[in-house]
Amino acid sequence: MRALVTGAAGFIGSNLADRLLDDGWQITALDNFDPYYDPRQKHRNVARALAHPNYRLLGGDVQDLAMLSAAFDQAEPDIVVHLAASAGVRASVEDPIRYLLTNELGGLHVLETCRRRGNTPLVFASTSSVYGRTARVPFEESDPAAFPLSPYAASKRAAELMVHAHHHLHRLPVAVLRFFTVYGPRGRPDMAVWLFTEALLRGRPIRLHGEDTQRDFTYVDDIVGGVVGAIHWLLRERSFGTFNLGRSEPVVVRRLIDLLAQELGRTPRIELGRLGDAESPVTAADVSRARDTFGYEPQVSLDEGVRRWVRWVRESPEAPPELRP
Repeated sequence: MRALVTGAAGFIGSNLADRLLDDGWQITALDNFDPYYDPRQKHRNVARALAHPNYRLLGGDVQDLAMLSAAFDQAEPDIVVHLAASAGVRASVEDPIRYLLTNELGGLHVLETCRRRGNTPLVFASTSSVYGRTARVPFEESDPAAFPLSPYAASKRAAELMVHAHHHLHRLPVAVLRFFTVYGPRGRPDMAVWLFTEALLRGRPIRLHGEDTQRDFTYVDDIVGGVVGAIHWLLRERSFGTFNLGRSEPVVVRRLIDLLAQELGRTPRIELGRLGDAESPVTAADVSRARDTFGYEPQVSLDEGVRRWVRWVRESPEAPPELRP
């Protein structure tokens, strides 16, 4: 089987590509190596895959429709996994135009190219941020998600609506996956686990945004397992569905800090701040739809996930220098 994976040098994309290669897939990887964070980290992410004979890496941006069409020509994919995105809630408040162009226009380009190529099935990555400050916890896919709190969330929700329109009009097979606070090896430097780890290692205080803030931290291997399950379901059923992928175990963020501090052998210093207007006080996934549809079952507890993260930081050549103890 052949897959085209966009955003394939990033956090989730590189982990997914490795998993699919291990499963015998041929992977065409597409990434623009955006400088939102150090592109050298992305090059480290793909080092293992580049040594595999079934892996091909292409440079390009999903905003470039001609380039995307050429990538399809080379990949001849049985399925597309669209992970390329401008990510980050707080950064989107400062630069909303960038998020619209990448997440909405880029997403539309992927949809249109899939449609023009015989309705190639598409796994479309979204986010728990689309739920906004909903009153229903845990979050269910039936929630209207009508009030996103940030340009990032709004851009991903708008992309979801365009996905639905393409399925309705053209019967394009799509699985929309809403990821919940993913962490683990190859994570981005703007994510909490990276920021907290760096602060602990350097003896800097950690800014905690809201004393009672809760997040449904989900280890990247569990997310990748969910994506693979959705791929097989979509190839089999050629249908449409929206699915939460989380752990269904929201925890107070302070617990994550304490676990990291314990594993790193450091004492945390906390500065308590206010939760931003663009952020939800809690994220919590109801994953029953994904479980019932394609057997999604997260396996990695937060304690174990933190241990694996710290082991990667200490031992992996992929880990960036700024996280080395």
